[in-house]
Amino acid sequence: MSIRILYIAEIVGRAGVFAVKKILPGLRERERPDLVIANGSGTTGGTGLGKAHSVYLRKLGIDIITTGEAAFYKKDIVEAFPSSPWLLRPANHPQGVPGRGLRIHKLPNANVAVIQLLGQSGFGRIHLDNPFHILDAILKDIGPEPGAVFLEFRAGTTAEKNAMFRYADGRVSAVIGSHSRTLSADAQLGEGGTAYITDAGMTGSIQSVCGMDGPTRIREFMSGIPAWAKDATLSPELQGCMIELGDDRKARSIRPLRIACKEEFHERDGHSN
Repeated sequence: MSIRILYIAEIVGRAGVFAVKKILPGLRERERPDLVIANGSGTTGGTGLGKAHSVYLRKLGIDIITTGEAAFYKKDIVEAFPSSPWLLRPANHPQGVPGRGLRIHKLPNANVAVIQLLGQSGFGRIHLDNPFHILDAILKDIGPEPGAVFLEFRAGTTAEKNAMFRYADGRVSAVIGSHSRTLSADAQLGEGGTAYITDAGMTGSIQSVCGMDGPTRIREFMSGIPAWAKDATLSPELQGCMIELGDDRKARSIRPLRIACKEEFHERDGHSN
């Protein structure tokens, strides 16, 4: 039997949470995904994921929530990782770090291994183990079962994401890139049957700079002085992709998603940060 996976691109701020709340129920009904994965790295204030938001996103219907370089930016999330098996941080963190980077999700007809890895380029504040070597080790440990393997690769450069796709093609079912918060136009199937997109985009305000307040970010770029921009809320949109796997757990298709929210953001439904 086929497996349908819905991946929701990085949820950024209150508008991102609002878009998930308003759009996900209808999207589930139309697409009938077997598994819903979302990146929550920018959910709380645009950077990081707080404990309350992690629980709330789970209640909205997300099966697995990934994070990234900002996995531990919010202090209260550290205690949540050990007791939340559906919450992932990059698997290439050293041993002893709270949480896990691999989740085996059990479906009625199959199991899906969900992995998150962080790239080596583009992250000045964190330097983890080589993700290519870590992927080799994980695939060796889990063996041929489960046959379906979903990899979210969060990296700062297109080249490293492309390299991971070529390296993993035929060994995993999908390699989905994240971090740039910009939906790329290169969704494809590899020769080995791996679905790939360099970046699945962002779920949040599209009248923004990567989900954050535009004027503040522009001022920061013009002055060179760091500024803490607040999350933007105009024109919420859900971005991501739908992936279908065949009986052999190779990808049959990958389809990018852009779904505008029919409602403008209002605070009472935004789960305030």
